Amino acid sequence: MLRLAACLIAGLALTAPLSAQTLRYGMMEDPDALDPTLARTFAGRMVFAALCDKLVDIGPDLKLVPQLATKWELSADEKTLTMTLRPGVRFHDGEPVNAAAAKYSIERHLKMPGSQRRGEIAPIDSVEAVDDLTFKINLKQPFAPLMAQFTDRAGMLVSPKAAERLGDKFATDPVCAGPFRFVERVPQDRIVVKRFPDYWNKDQIHIQRVEFRPIPDTTVRLTNLRAGQLDLLERLAPTDAPQVARDAKLKLASTYELGFQSVLFNTAKAGSPIADPRVRAAFELSLDRNAISQVVFNGEFLPGNQWVSPKHPDYVKDYPIPKRDVAKAKALLAEAGQPKPQITMMVYANSEAPQVGQVIQAMTKEAGFEVKLQATDFTTALDLADKGNYEAYLYNWSGRPDPDGNTFSFLSCKAPLNYPRYCSPEADAALQAERGSVDPEKRRAAWKALADKVLTDRPSVYLMHRKLLWAYSPKISGFVPYPDGLVRFTGLTLN
Repeated sequence: MLRLAACLIAGLALTAPLSAQTLRYGMMEDPDALDPTLARTFAGRMVFAALCDKLVDIGPDLKLVPQLATKWELSADEKTLTMTLRPGVRFHDGEPVNAAAAKYSIERHLKMPGSQRRGEIAPIDSVEAVDDLTFKINLKQPFAPLMAQFTDRAGMLVSPKAAERLGDKFATDPVCAGPFRFVERVPQDRIVVKRFPDYWNKDQIHIQRVEFRPIPDTTVRLTNLRAGQLDLLERLAPTDAPQVARDAKLKLASTYELGFQSVLFNTAKAGSPIADPRVRAAFELSLDRNAISQVVFNGEFLPGNQWVSPKHPDYVKDYPIPKRDVAKAKALLAEAGQPKPQITMMVYANSEAPQVGQVIQAMTKEAGFEVKLQATDFTTALDLADKGNYEAYLYNWSGRPDPDGNTFSFLSCKAPLNYPRYCSPEADAALQAERGSVDPEKRRAAWKALADKVLTDRPSVYLMHRKLLWAYSPKISGFVPYPDGLVRFTGLTLN
């Protein structure tokens, strides 16, 4: 008996460190709703990477890889997509991941009030469950970005049973089919998830718990990492990257993002000088993107003037980054009858955005602008933008593998993220054209047509593309940087 007890104690001693493994993850913001249908923040996507598997994912090279779906086939007329689900997969409540659940989740994205996914997959006409693991998506017209949309929240499946039970409270207890299940959320403090023992790829999930901790100040995040209070942090300040790289007690990883940093303009703001496109053009001409990157981001960020970076194959080379021209900016303001326009620009109340705002403030002042900065917390800024209660907004978008994910929801009339209230028949036609064919040449022509209109109207001025920087403890191994900025927990270990 004593020998048996000793063996049990020894076994407990061996297993205790494994069960105690908690990855403490420092984020820049507290996410919004933890419902993949309603969510719209980058921080939320980080948590979903732990909670909610998608139909498909991307690799570090942006190529599609299977996740909940193992096979997919597009019909010859590009109007029907047939997908096959992975067998034996369960949601966190034990319900099966099957074709009925896929149909339910996609229709929820399409029909649920307040859905942020509706515009992303609007061309879907109907979803049919063919058999237990096969479902068919019928499209109103060919829709080239569909598979790319399924690599993000539009491709996340939720448990129908839990969604029906919780209704509009689903975000308080999300039930998906990812490697971790939801435990608790304390707003502005932490979100905790724990390893799901029945995950389909459980042998590759070695972390037992993840605590997501929102810490807006980059210096405080780094201090917490150095002090051992965090194991990993995202969006390290570029100015801190050199010292992290020299620190043998830390590791550094980086890649360029798929998204952009921009200044959005509320083109429908009554009485605002910014409603005049000549004023918006003058605003852009007063900026030096390289200088902004140098001053605030140690030159690490990539200047850009479009929805994709100059390195992207769909970048429209006919529109290179314009050079700063203060004299021309002044002339445009004079032509608009607005030689001294006063504009309020909303910036996030974190450690970086106000600095960018101050550099923009100084640059535009030389052209005649008086820019007042309005530092606003993240969720309040989104709400104000939603309601149109802003004039200019320094905005970040984390980006999507297909350029449609960086354009359609912002630039098409009445799209969910169309904070600029921009609506142009020509831009809409171009967006429909890029969606309407998987032919790369036809899509390139559509991007050119979109640039012809949008880069002239300037509902927003694209500034740069961030270098995503992670700092983490050497105790972590298996970390791979992805251009969508999300951490994959598969294969990640914490020793």
